Amino acid sequence: MSKQVTQINAKDVLIVNGKMLTISKPSVMSIVNLTPDSFYDGGKQGSYKKLLKRVEKDIDHGCSILDLGAESTRPGSEPVGVEEELKRLLPALKLIRNTFPEIIISIDTYRSETALAAVEQGADMINDISSGAMDKNMLKTVAELKLHYIAMHIKGTPKTMQVKPVYKNVVKEVNDFFTSKLKECKAAGIKNTIIDPGFGFGKTLEHNYELLNRLEELKKYKVPILVGVSRKGMIQKVLNCDAEHALNGTSVVNTIALLKGANILRVHDVKEAIEAIKIVGMMK
Repeated sequence: MSKQVTQINAKDVLIVNGKMLTISKPSVMSIVNLTPDSFYDGGKQGSYKKLLKRVEKDIDHGCSILDLGAESTRPGSEPVGVEEELKRLLPALKLIRNTFPEIIISIDTYRSETALAAVEQGADMINDISSGAMDKNMLKTVAELKLHYIAMHIKGTPKTMQVKPVYKNVVKEVNDFFTSKLKECKAAGIKNTIIDPGFGFGKTLEHNYELLNRLEELKKYKVPILVGVSRKGMIQKVLNCDAEHALNGTSVVNTIALLKGANILRVHDVKEAIEAIKIVGMMK
C-alpha cells in the first residue's frame, strides 16, 4: 500500500527561520520569563534544570513557540539595561536551542542589540512591545536578519503606561497604529509581521475589553494576530483575584479571543490554552 501524502497549502503555514508554523489553526506561544520580577512567575525557573523541565513540558503539551524574556515589562517596571538583559538571556537561550533544536524561539525585547545577539544563539523571531519606538534601529535590524517580527501597540512605556491612559476611541487608534506600523515595517524590509493589540499596555480595564470585543477588526490586515492576556490585571480586576488565581479567567478570555480571530495565544499555561483551541475548533 502506498503511503498517503498530505498536501499543505502554503497559505496555511509560516516558515519561521526554516521551521514550519501552522496558521490555519491557532497556535500557542509559551511565556518563558528569565526575570526575577515578572508579575506572575518571576524567579520561579530557578536552575537551568528546572527551566529545561518546564520548557519540555510546554512543548509536550503542544506549544509551537517559546517566548524568552529577560526584562520585566509589567506596569511600573524599570528597564534593566542591555548588559543585564543579555546576561540573563543568552545562556538560557543557548541551552534551550541546543536541547530543543526544532522549536521556534521568540525573544521578547525592544533592543536591537539584544535581537542581534540572540539570533547568533539561534533565536527565530523578535517580540517587540514598542514596535520599534524604543530603539530606532530595531526595524532595520529585524529586516537585515530576515526575522519574523511581532509588533505590539503600547501607549507610553512600561513605567508610565498605566498612569491614566486616555483615548478618544481606543479601537480606532489601535487600528490606525497598525495601518501605519505595517507600512513602516514593509518599508524597512520586514517580510513577515505579526500584530499584537497590547492588552494591558497603556489601556484601562474598559479599553481592554472594548479591544477584545472588536478584535476581529484587526483581521482586515491579513496578518497573524497575537493575543496576550494571560493572568493579567484585566482578568484579576473583574474576578477580584490575584495572578495566581486568574487561570480560569484567562481561559475564558482566550476563548473569546479565538472566536474573534486570534491566531496565536501567548500564555503562561500551555495545556489550558491548547484545550481552549481544541474546543473552539469543534465549532468551525
